[in-house]
Amino acid sequence: MIPPLRVYNTLTREKEVFEPLNAPFVGMYVCGPTVYNDVHLGNVRTFLSFDVMYRYLQHQGYKVRYVRNITDVGHLLDESGEGEDKISRAARLEQLEPMEVVQRYTNRFHEVLSLFNFLPPSIEPTATGHILEQIKLTKALIEKGLAYEVDGSVYFDVNKYNQDHTYGKLSGRNVEELIAGQRELEGQAEKRNSIDFALWKKASPEHIMRWDSPWGPGFPGWHLECTVMSTKYLGERFDIHGGGMDLKFPHHDCEIAQSVGGYGQEPAKYWLHTNMVTINGQKMSKSLGNSILPSELISGKHPLLDQAYSPMIIRFFMLQSHYSSTLDFSNEALKAAQKGYIKLMNGLRIAKELEFTGDSDSKVNEKAQKQVEGLCDNCYRAMNDDFNTAQTIAHLFNLLKKINSIQTGALSPAELGEETFGRMLKTFLSFTEEVLGLKEENRVQPEALIGALLDIYKEAKTSKDYDKVDQIRSSLRNSGIVVKDMKDGIDWAYEE
Repeated sequence: MIPPLRVYNTLTREKEVFEPLNAPFVGMYVCGPTVYNDVHLGNVRTFLSFDVMYRYLQHQGYKVRYVRNITDVGHLLDESGEGEDKISRAARLEQLEPMEVVQRYTNRFHEVLSLFNFLPPSIEPTATGHILEQIKLTKALIEKGLAYEVDGSVYFDVNKYNQDHTYGKLSGRNVEELIAGQRELEGQAEKRNSIDFALWKKASPEHIMRWDSPWGPGFPGWHLECTVMSTKYLGERFDIHGGGMDLKFPHHDCEIAQSVGGYGQEPAKYWLHTNMVTINGQKMSKSLGNSILPSELISGKHPLLDQAYSPMIIRFFMLQSHYSSTLDFSNEALKAAQKGYIKLMNGLRIAKELEFTGDSDSKVNEKAQKQVEGLCDNCYRAMNDDFNTAQTIAHLFNLLKKINSIQTGALSPAELGEETFGRMLKTFLSFTEEVLGLKEENRVQPEALIGALLDIYKEAKTSKDYDKVDQIRSSLRNSGIVVKDMKDGIDWAYEE
């Protein structure tokens, strides 16, 4: 019997049986990108993890509403809450309108995710599209005595909240220790406590990203947007809230406080967090020179890289680690992943060509049949164990051994029986393509193949083997290629 899906809930610090609040509907919210930075490997790893969760839940028959936001409100450059916002700064330096900066980075984000074969979310709301909702929640928190206004800015009162609730329960932070450890920063004097966080910030005269509010011109705090967008599209209580582990504190702890204060309940039943990405065992850092962008991995143009790696090889490599484990990039690991990916794709091609052969008199090999059924079950067991893609891939390679045995004739389809044979192919294909999102990449260079055929064509023409000449001409024409006999050699063109 295959056990039910269990997920590690960061909030309870336990693996729990996944039971949606309103099955078969599942609401999933993942904190999306800030669109004033290029997409980095940590982003790709996080969104890949939730892409696979989205895929698997749908594979299991759930109707998933996957919401992933776009943070396009300008946030401040320094911890003090002062300074120029990041989008405005980029707009000024590059002489662009702020929303041009937003659109450009949003387009880049989508292009990168498309390269890695990510499914688009059900809804992709923007922070700037939900200013009214953010103002409304801020007003409600003030009315409930959990927020206060100072000179046009509004802050969440953490101490007041902590009288009846627990601030920091997701990350395990203690309020008293946070206050004691918080250094005084310039611009923090207007807060009642240093750990109070901004719901709304007063905009300086030069601040471009600004909106009217009951407290004057300003812009929302970073944490507020996710609270209003998740509840608007998924309700005040939904199933999964996710993001990178770096968001546990303060972002997700603040989201919980806002939701409890504004709506009277925590927003999500399950909190899931992905772990960090390292390079050769070190944390990525520009100062160390080991920060690699996805585009650099694909092009191979980085001092730390021996070669280029295709998007699907990178995707396969990332899936070989559990989402909650640290993922370390190295040339050795990527090259090993390249071999594994190619092996899996060769198996995919074989599996798509296999057909059941046999009749009612064929004898079933019960041992082989039981092995294959067990391997299929194992794929589900692995994914049901907190979406363990690493184990799933290992089981797919075990299934591939059986598929290869059938191709070589060492095992016949009839020995498995038609039902088990069909399940084997369906499991292998669906888990590889639909669940893990891996697809065949075109590794063949068409022009090199055409060149090779033209060399054979030239030899056949020289030896007056006109049957072969006609055969090559016909084959190429069927592929939309016309052979051109020139005075100085042989060329080709696309057929008009």
